[in-house]
Amino acid sequence: MGGWAIAVHGGAGVDPNLPMERQEQAKQLLTRCLNLGISALRSDLAAIDVVELVVRELETDPFFNSGRGSALTEKGTVEMEASIMDGPKRRCGAVSGLTTVKNPISLARLVMEKSPHSYLAFSGAEDFARQQGVELVENEYFITEENVGMLKLAKEANTILFDYRVPLGMESCSSGVESPLHMNGLPISVYAPETVGCVVVDNQGHCAAATSTGGLMNKMTGRIGDSPLIGAGTYAGDLCGVSCTGEGEAIIRGTLAREVAAVMEYKGLGLQEAVDFVIKERLDDGKAGLIAVSNKGEVACGFNCTGMFRGCATEDGFMEVGIWEQ
Repeated sequence: MGGWAIAVHGGAGVDPNLPMERQEQAKQLLTRCLNLGISALRSDLAAIDVVELVVRELETDPFFNSGRGSALTEKGTVEMEASIMDGPKRRCGAVSGLTTVKNPISLARLVMEKSPHSYLAFSGAEDFARQQGVELVENEYFITEENVGMLKLAKEANTILFDYRVPLGMESCSSGVESPLHMNGLPISVYAPETVGCVVVDNQGHCAAATSTGGLMNKMTGRIGDSPLIGAGTYAGDLCGVSCTGEGEAIIRGTLAREVAAVMEYKGLGLQEAVDFVIKERLDDGKAGLIAVSNKGEVACGFNCTGMFRGCATEDGFMEVGIWEQ
């Protein structure tokens, strides 16, 4: 057994013109979350506890798109979703359509541990949250001034998200910024990287994964992405733990997270080989990224878009935080 390993992400698809100051803020947050996870692993916390702990921290900080700082729906509201999975017995919990739950990932874990179900959504999930006594806040808590501005830009760019295969020709959004890049139908200068996630293998070789998001800027109300879907945005089993980010609809079609585990199981690929294969062969024209750990203490990541906010560390002292290509 190779000891513990951890990886975190703050979304795939980064504007190449992202100011250096924002890049540094992102790296500082990822480093803080990694260190939080490392301390917990050194204290022998179980993988499932560590992924929840780290994702809670990411949800509480408004920098990335989950919890506070979530992307806004077409109506200017927030609908959050999350899922968590414990590898050893493949137990899982997921939630969607949350509007008042401060930490969606913790409610997803309660669905796993305190309900007879795997997935609760919208008013049923909110009812369950009240029954469980989790911390609730007004929807306004999640809404940042920056995201209100981004929603306005998205509406002006007329990016109603019915067509996810926007041609990659030079297009000008209303801000006058020309961008050849799109994610989820949005010009990348308007798109806010979606989703946070954490994957961990602990000292026992147990893997876990957790993913949380506010979804897409200007999404239709009621839209559910890949993040709460077990096997798509999140998966953990005996061999690995995986959390995905990017174009949700493409990730769903490719069952991306489960596919990493499947090619390890059925093709006998190593972790990084499996990640590379899945990114190359299972996304069709979609753009996405993922982080993964194996039960041997390995860590891997991969993406086919302009960047992915990510960080990883292993017990032998390796630690890396990055945004662009390796």
